[in-house]
This record gives sequence, structure tokens and C-alpha cells, in this order.
Amino acid sequence: MDRLQKIIAQAGICSRRKAEVLIQEGRVTVNGRAVRKLGTRVDLSRDCVRVNGKQVQLPRGRIYLLMNKPKGTLCTLADPEGRLRVVDLIKRNSSRVFPVGRLDFNTEGLLLLTNDGEFANLISSAGEHCPKTYIAKVKGNPSQSVLKKISGGFYLEGRKLAPCRIGLVRRGENSWLRITLIEGKNNQIRKIFDQLGHSVIKLRRVQIGFLKDARLKPGEYRSLSQQEVKRFMDSAISLEKRSLDENFSNRI
Repeated sequence: MDRLQKIIAQAGICSRRKAEVLIQEGRVTVNGRAVRKLGTRVDLSRDCVRVNGKQVQLPRGRIYLLMNKPKGTLCTLADPEGRLRVVDLIKRNSSRVFPVGRLDFNTEGLLLLTNDGEFANLISSAGEHCPKTYIAKVKGNPSQSVLKKISGGFYLEGRKLAPCRIGLVRRGENSWLRITLIEGKNNQIRKIFDQLGHSVIKLRRVQIGFLKDARLKPGEYRSLSQQEVKRFMDSAISLEKRSLDENFSNRI
């Protein structure tokens, strides 16, 4: 038996965190009854679990895709306005996958898609194990003091963000910057530069952790190799072990 939110994530419906929200909202039933208690354990071999009325089934095989998301597409599974979604670009005969994290409508670049909720949670969670790198074109030319202010941990909406790496790629009428984040908040880069008076003109994600692929054209995608998936997993396990060791050392 496994925790309900873990099974929902493993089924590829959403991340574990999102599954917890769905449970608390009463949108998950077990054997016909709504379950709101996090940590409830179920066995899919004998229990019928439904999310929004649809029965949960574990996928037969894991799928891991890397896409170059084109501008003007949505990282969502449903859009009432009928706009183009990244999942619409996947071949129809492929098993159901969902995007890992989000790039906003006007941002392009590398995006992972999978049906493995545990893997999605690993990639989405902020941390040194999976930094995300972006190339941004911003209005004007931010000074070195402005860039230093951002890299040191910028205050956004009353909260201090984690430090990041930022450097100048090319200076002109408008500057091109390379930005690496270990913490990803909604529209973080755009909001920071809006606040500083250097609004983002173009934004592209070029690297996820160790993973980059300049050969993919917008809208194209490929499968991750087993070695690439394993490398992501190993980096997360290594970071978690180091964190546990540091916590133990601090207690003795």
C-alpha cells in the first residue's frame, strides 16, 4: 500500500504536491468516497481511486521527453480558450504525459514532459541538484550593481529569493543576460526585471540541470536516455544524503 498522493503522482496525473491539493479539495475518491486526509494509504489492486471522476491507473511504461517549447504555447493540460498546448505537439499515439513545471506563454526553450510523477516532483523542486539556466534579452543595460543585487538574493513580493548566477552575454541597445536559478517562482525573471525597469523582451530556457540540447528546433522533442534519467536521480539522492549528513553533524 502506498500513500494516495504518491500513487496519483506515479499515475502521471500531476505532481505529488498538486495531488495533495486535489485531495484536500475533495476531488479524489477511494471506493466511491471522497478522501481529504493526506497520507491515506491505498492499494490499486483492490481499491478504486478516481480523480475528478476519472479512474487512476498506473502507466505500463515510463516516458521522459525533452522538448524545445515554442513561444505561444501553454504548459497546461486544459485551456478553456482552446489555445495550443505543449502536449498538443506530442504524437497522438504516445502515452499521456504532462509538462514538468512551467514556462509561461511567451517563454521558449527546454521543457521536460513525463508520465512519472516522482520524477516530475524531483525536477520541479527547487534546489542545487537541478538548476535552470535562461538567456534573457532585457530593455536597456542593467548596471553591474543591479546584476549584483539580483544575484545576491533579490526581494520579490516581500520575500527574499535564493541567490542566483547572472552574467552579461552581449551588450547593445538592449542587453542579453545568462541567468541560472536554483529557485523557480512563477514568472520570477520577468517580475524581477519589471521591478528594476529593465523588462524582459525575450526569454529562453537553455539548460535544465546538466541537460541541454541546442539541436532541438522549436516544437521538436526527443526521449531522454536511461543514463540521463539516472543522472537526474543520482544527483537528487546525493544532495539529499549530503543534507541529512549536515543535519546530523549539526546535532552532535
